[in-house]
Amino acid sequence: MGIFDKLKNSANAAINSAVSSLGNKSETFTFAALPESLAEMQALPEAKLDTPFKTAALTVCALCAYAADKQIGTEMLNWLRGPRPLSNAEISFLNDRFRDGKTYVPFSYFEGATPDNDYTPAEPFKVTVSTNPYSDANEGYMKLFIKSGGADNAREVVLRQRGSDGVWFLWDQMLLPDIRVPKSANPWA
Repeated sequence: MGIFDKLKNSANAAINSAVSSLGNKSETFTFAALPESLAEMQALPEAKLDTPFKTAALTVCALCAYAADKQIGTEMLNWLRGPRPLSNAEISFLNDRFRDGKTYVPFSYFEGATPDNDYTPAEPFKVTVSTNPYSDANEGYMKLFIKSGGADNAREVVLRQRGSDGVWFLWDQMLLPDIRVPKSANPWA
């Protein structure tokens, strides 16, 4: 093996190591209680929105609030979205996702919430947000993943960074697809 091949192998090993380390990054956020108003959300330490992980974790909280009160949830989501509030189509989509009693879906992202306990999270509320090797493939955007206790694969949250101040805003979320039904609602359980 020549010197060029050794350098090439060394460079490839370094790239693979860097990609692997990115794919392994995760952050867990703990909430003593879920925010019940925009003011309560803005009072949380995560409300700085200075990392995409914080914004993603607060997105789960906002969706839980939406399940309880559409107006409060909308205020929270619009704040997390920054200069790009929810469109009428996005609000319609959210309403559709929560129809038929599926208000349990956002709670499934908290630790301990499973179909067997009707997606009742353990307290304090903990949510883990992770990257994969392609999370930062698009400059200024970050695609993060959150595991649901009712799905086999983690779901995506896409964040966009504002260049002027580095704040990360919610760009898109794919956290509301169907998951396994809670045990109490499963006629086959």
